[in-house]
Amino acid sequence: MLEWFIGNIATIVISLVIVCILAAVIVYLRREKKKGHSCGCGCDCVGCTGCGERTGK
Repeated sequence: MLEWFIGNIATIVISLVIVCILAAVIVYLRREKKKGHSCGCGCDCVGCTGCGERTGK
């Protein structure tokens, strides 16, 4: 078991880094959606009539 862990430590570390980056992106997108920036155009959706039509606001 220890030999396997030592032999695969690089793969394990890289996988953990990728999982952390993915989690950070998901948290960021959720926060942006709560702020009202969720239509994907990069603009402020609060005053955007086009986004309101697409999202059902």
